[in-house]
Amino acid sequence: MLPRSLFGRTLLIFVLPTFIMLAVATYVFFDRHWYTVTQRMTHSLSGDIAFTVDLLQKSNNPQTTEGIEHLALNKMDLVVTFAPGKSLPEQPPIRGPIAVMLKRALSQSLSNPYVLDMTYAPETISVSVGVPEGVYTVLSPERRVYTPTTQVFILWMTGSSILLTTIALMFMRNQIRPIRRLADAAEAIGKGREVPWFKLEGSSEVRQAAAALMVMRDRLKRQITQRTAMLAGVSHDLRTPLTRMRLQIELMGVTPDTDELTSDVTEMEAMLDAYLAFARGEEAEAAAPTDIGELLSEIVTSARRQNPNIELHAPQGVLIILRRNAMKRCLTNLVGNALRFGNYAEVTATVEDQTVTITIDDNGPGIEANRREDMFRPFTRLEESRNQATGGVGLGLTIARDIARFHGGDVVLEDSPLGGLRARVWVPV
Repeated sequence: MLPRSLFGRTLLIFVLPTFIMLAVATYVFFDRHWYTVTQRMTHSLSGDIAFTVDLLQKSNNPQTTEGIEHLALNKMDLVVTFAPGKSLPEQPPIRGPIAVMLKRALSQSLSNPYVLDMTYAPETISVSVGVPEGVYTVLSPERRVYTPTTQVFILWMTGSSILLTTIALMFMRNQIRPIRRLADAAEAIGKGREVPWFKLEGSSEVRQAAAALMVMRDRLKRQITQRTAMLAGVSHDLRTPLTRMRLQIELMGVTPDTDELTSDVTEMEAMLDAYLAFARGEEAEAAAPTDIGELLSEIVTSARRQNPNIELHAPQGVLIILRRNAMKRCLTNLVGNALRFGNYAEVTATVEDQTVTITIDDNGPGIEANRREDMFRPFTRLEESRNQATGGVGLGLTIARDIARFHGGDVVLEDSPLGGLRARVWVPV
């Protein structure tokens, strides 16, 4: 139920307490202030009306009546008129809390029947009091029962809340922007893209994290370069004695012993090539927009030279940022495995939710579900169905996953609808 983004959650931290404060303040205001003040004002008005009507009933001459009406107008803002011989009109509907409170107060103050009309005229309240001689009509301005603090309170609370929320929004946007930039940089580094140093902004913690990320990027690049250089040097140094051994074997002539030695030397050279390819799985190749359909077509065309039983289903014109040679090595290893252990393979590429998914299916013997994850460990091979003669040195799947993860994706092994094994590769667009 919580927002997923940091901006949304932080905004909720600001907005939710503000609304809770508004709700509590509104409840306290209406329960304590507004209700009490309005009740006192309605009792004051009803008491003035009852007092005026009682005085008028006790008046015995026109001069006294006129004096009472004059005092009621000047001192209490009440306009009093008398209609002799009239009867009370019908009671209009009573709506609103103020009308209910005023009616209750009139019932306590007046001993005669009355009719309350809150809609008699604009901003005017009419109270008709029935007496044996006729009907007294008392007109009072609405301000006698309405307090302006209600409007002031609502405007002040609403305005201040909007102002505080706006300030919080502006502040949080400035704080979230460096975090988003940091997240984008981390994602780009994870995908193997070149990320230049950027200006450190935001709070001290965010700046510290950004600086640490860029330092980590430099250390990773340096480590990868050193590892590749070291293994390349080892490969070069070992090739020299292997070349001398091969020349010596050639000079010895063809014998059963020399055949075994030649096979051993060839296997050692293949192992060196595999080790070097594994070390170069994260080589410093520049990432660039690549047409995934064109890349797969090139890989499948090359694979058809060894086995024509392979089909390709891939969209054209889909560009993704990746290291082309590294991804080609990844997919070539998987396609090669499919054709090595099966006699038919299908390569399919789909694009969905900003992700390119490539599946390589074969009709070979497959791999048991509990063994599939183990096959991604370096130098791990299957038993007889995938032996040394056909299984290499056990680095193909390791290199493939290494490259896919370096691009922000992954490689997994699943059951294939063709009856064999499915290798599923996904990378973000």
